[in-house]
Amino acid sequence: MGTSSKKKVQVWKRALLHFLLCFLVGVLTGLTPFNAMIFSTNLSYNKPKTRREFAIEVKSIPTNAQQDFSQVGNRGRLIETIRIEGSEARMESEERENERNSTETDLYSVLSTRARPLDFVPRKLLIIVTPTYNHPFQALYLNRLAHTLGLVPPPLLWIVVEMPTQSMETAQILRKTGVMYRHLVCDKNLTEVKDRSVHQRNVALGHIEQHQLDGIVYFADDNNVYTLELFEQLREIKRFGTWPVSWIAHNKKKAFLEGPVCNSTKVIGWHTNERKKRVCRFHLSMLGFAFNSTILWDPLKWGRPTVEHIRQLDTGKDGVQETQFVEQVVEDESQMEGLADGCSKIMVWNLHLEASGLAYPSGWSVEKLNASLPLRKHK
Repeated sequence: MGTSSKKKVQVWKRALLHFLLCFLVGVLTGLTPFNAMIFSTNLSYNKPKTRREFAIEVKSIPTNAQQDFSQVGNRGRLIETIRIEGSEARMESEERENERNSTETDLYSVLSTRARPLDFVPRKLLIIVTPTYNHPFQALYLNRLAHTLGLVPPPLLWIVVEMPTQSMETAQILRKTGVMYRHLVCDKNLTEVKDRSVHQRNVALGHIEQHQLDGIVYFADDNNVYTLELFEQLREIKRFGTWPVSWIAHNKKKAFLEGPVCNSTKVIGWHTNERKKRVCRFHLSMLGFAFNSTILWDPLKWGRPTVEHIRQLDTGKDGVQETQFVEQVVEDESQMEGLADGCSKIMVWNLHLEASGLAYPSGWSVEKLNASLPLRKHK
């Protein structure tokens, strides 16, 4: 009896001890934070780390500069990984750092070069008006003038006015010149016309006025010779510019001047010649002046007393039409600007080389000529 009762007491005590231990462990487990348990669990299964990695993203380059970035090579990286050990940063090697710095320097130099303003020089638009018609030298004159205008820096607009119809031959020449042009037609009845070029120029003036083209208007006939300096100085005109013109008369075998006499840029007089034996207000030719196109469609800007259209008149006698037109543009010499270094240079030559009675085929095609040459016997 005594032995069995003692064994029962020991079993009961042992069970009570186990219960108390399990209860104590449960209480301690409930009091411990959950994230601390995970951290301790990670520590028990993972090796301790003495360093951590951080990824730092460098600010990306603008889209419009990405193409230039390719020119400086592929030596740099847009994302740089920096590893930190404790409180000190472990950087790349010295060679890598120097290479990255040189890459950034090259990139900034490229971007700064692109950011610089372009050396753009604004130029005034030149509006060159040329009347033409079907005659033997038409192709020669148009091609010669087109080559001259092709050497003039843009912007330049060549307004070619043909009469009485728009021919395919003229259109073909204009398309091949490489010069910006507008091919217009003056369909006025030839029986009612005294000077066809007057009405052709008026068609161009109406076109400029209707579309309000802003530039310098110059009447350049195709049978004359022009220097490139002339077109350079045309862009310096503010309102109305003038200069002397050399006339070469092949029948009388002599040349004479017509145009202004200047003191610097101030017009103080005029060259006269025997071609005009009548009194004129302004002794100049249609080739010896140019003017601002806004005078045609913006009279308030220039203080014009009238808003009537400025046009060339066909009623005046030969040699007076020019001065009648200029009187509509300016009031006197004080509103004129003398060009060509004080009107001392010749920049335009007027030539009269028309061939009378010269036969040529329709369409300017040499193949249509019915000509034969005698054969020579070789000795």
